[in-house]
Amino acid sequence: MAVTSADTCLTQSDDINIRIAQESDAGAICEVFQATYGKDYPYSQFYDIQQLKKLIYADDTVVVVAEDLETGQILGTASVLEEKGAHSDLVAEFGRLVVHPDARHRGIGGLLMRGRLEHVRSRLHIGLVEARVLHPYSSKIAIANGFSPVGFLPSKLLVHQRENLALLVRYFGAALSLRRNHPRIIPEAYELAHLAMENCGLDLDAIVDEQSAAYPASEGFTLEELTTEGYAALLRIERGRIRRREIFGPMRLHYGFFKLQAKNSHYLLAIGGGRLVGAVGFTVDEEDRIAQVFELIFLHNECVSFLINELIRKCRKEWEIVFIEVDVSAYAPRMQRTLLELGFLPVAYVPAHVFHHVERLDILKMVRLFTPMDASSDRLIADLRPVADTVIRSFVKRDIQPRLRETLDRITIFSGLNQEQTGKVASLCMLERFEPGESIYAEGKASDKVYLILEGAVEILIRGSDSAVGRVGAGECLGEVSTLSSLLHSASAVAVGRVDAAVLIQDDLKRLIRRRPDIGVVLYKNLAIGLGRKLHRSDLALLSKESA
Repeated sequence: MAVTSADTCLTQSDDINIRIAQESDAGAICEVFQATYGKDYPYSQFYDIQQLKKLIYADDTVVVVAEDLETGQILGTASVLEEKGAHSDLVAEFGRLVVHPDARHRGIGGLLMRGRLEHVRSRLHIGLVEARVLHPYSSKIAIANGFSPVGFLPSKLLVHQRENLALLVRYFGAALSLRRNHPRIIPEAYELAHLAMENCGLDLDAIVDEQSAAYPASEGFTLEELTTEGYAALLRIERGRIRRREIFGPMRLHYGFFKLQAKNSHYLLAIGGGRLVGAVGFTVDEEDRIAQVFELIFLHNECVSFLINELIRKCRKEWEIVFIEVDVSAYAPRMQRTLLELGFLPVAYVPAHVFHHVERLDILKMVRLFTPMDASSDRLIADLRPVADTVIRSFVKRDIQPRLRETLDRITIFSGLNQEQTGKVASLCMLERFEPGESIYAEGKASDKVYLILEGAVEILIRGSDSAVGRVGAGECLGEVSTLSSLLHSASAVAVGRVDAAVLIQDDLKRLIRRRPDIGVVLYKNLAIGLGRKLHRSDLALLSKESA
């Protein structure tokens, strides 16, 4: 039987001991990763014995192993990455949890999670887990151990292909009692924030801000990269702007120039009128092709959009980045709006994430994605689905915007709406495609969708009739009566040829109209006019049949 030092034991079952990893475990940890991921695993540091030894000894990393009490074999491993915040945030990420394929279904994953929690809980406020959703194993373990879903990170992880991750959070100690209440968020983040707060056991106290405009765009700046000469000047700006922090990350400028360089970080500087007026700091992971913004400092509002646009350009051109991530303050709706207009979308809402002065602040995680998102292979457990569906829907909506812009002049429901109002309605739409002869909805069935036909035509059929009683074409609505009245469909709708439709969900539409009655008045008027036209065509068709 293997002998284990008592002071390294974290938790134990009848046959498994969870303990802190030792230098001598590096080879066995490597074997567990190789058996799990094969030879093509992109994170080569886990296949390098010396790199694993450094990880075991690192001050900001805790590595634990699962040891078979009878044979002494290492059957699994997991880690905790501490000091993930820039302000002594007491935040840690619970890293990759791996169990040898031959040792699965023995409860080892749960033991590894409990062992990690036991070791670090007394020195944390917040623990985060980024769980793979291609396999539900890690999500189930996290939720069973008190972690709550707060986000969905599309295409963030690169293993053999790009994978989606679920973001989960658990709180310790005084974290939530220090939380600042009443964050101010843009409407596009409301549903995600609501779900995340509810999952974390918090009352929804967010204030929806529809008035804050994005920072103004300007090209009147030149771009430079940070050097030792620019460091002191930038530090002076940061000291003057510390109370207006709107973006947070795992580092800050005050870490020191050379420490920042060692972490593969970059600063882009905006120069205006011959002097430094702002900067954006970000890290680049060229292996994963991910960038993370950790700081934005500015003296002039006009340089904010300039800096973010230049960041996007350099990430794409120089490193072929596919995923840019920003943690923006949930109390900074203007920055949220700016990022949204520059192509970033909300993917997570984490209450009390960062410690700032004497409070913990919520953050809204936003992502700019340059690769198609694919959730078709995900195995989402029930606890993850509401948050995941909300994020997925926002990316689908983003993809439909160009199609809607092309056909706005033909969609009667938008008639009389100004550009801002049209954008609000369009932002709720999702794209659905129907093949020739496919049923869109059936007579006698309930519906919660209004269809805006972008391309193709739809026949309206009534049971007992030997031919179509109506036809709906591009630019017209379908299903609005049943959806808005909550009645069952009085007819069936079938695609004639291929049909592309923008789809409005009833609950989304009702929420918008409650917040924006000015939009509701115009929409209901247009729906009534459109319905009248369709009924008139149906009457003419029936009269034509009778006269024949």
